Amino acid sequence: MSEDRYLTFALGKGRLANKTLELLESIGITCEEMKDKNSRKLIFTNEELKLRFFLAKGPDVPTYVEYGAADIGVVGRDTILEENRNVYEVLDLGFGKCRMCVCGPAAAGELLQHHERIRVASKYPHIAKDYFFNKKHQTVDIIKLNGSVELGPIVELSDVIVDIVETGSTLRENGLEVLEEVCPLSARMIVNPVSMQMERERIIKLVNQIREKLEESK
Repeated sequence: MSEDRYLTFALGKGRLANKTLELLESIGITCEEMKDKNSRKLIFTNEELKLRFFLAKGPDVPTYVEYGAADIGVVGRDTILEENRNVYEVLDLGFGKCRMCVCGPAAAGELLQHHERIRVASKYPHIAKDYFFNKKHQTVDIIKLNGSVELGPIVELSDVIVDIVETGSTLRENGLEVLEEVCPLSARMIVNPVSMQMERERIIKLVNQIREKLEESK
């Protein structure tokens, strides 16, 4: 492809975008437009390097990448697993580390040892379903929640929850604990499959630069 074509990044809003921009700056990729907090622009451009950036809600990032509206995306692995889009996961960026876990009151641990039907509340129904159906071979009723899933077991809506755990303090304060770990999570770089073919050289070079920088900082 022509060097005149822009490579477009979709970044998950918030801490993830800030950390990604810091990382890109460390390898010489800057976007001064994005530093203007008062800007109403939606797309930011580095004309010299032929790069474009835009911010999106986390769950939308894999969608933009799958459909080619963005060549590259940065988003949490939880979102990649939940959205299950056709994208290549090319790099673990190492920040935003946490865990996806099955949590509940200590007594609920017993329910996970047997294959009886239980109710599971989660913001991540696809991840929860995959874990219980395909890994534990346990039949469960999945209840989708959007707010504080910790409420599920407390008000007896569910037996357990599947949720992201960072420190575990919210769980402890509400009499809940981690019962099983589903998978580790962190920020990941994803790439559109067609972009990977058409812009392979540019993308691989970028990924290698970032990987080397991450190795240096370990």
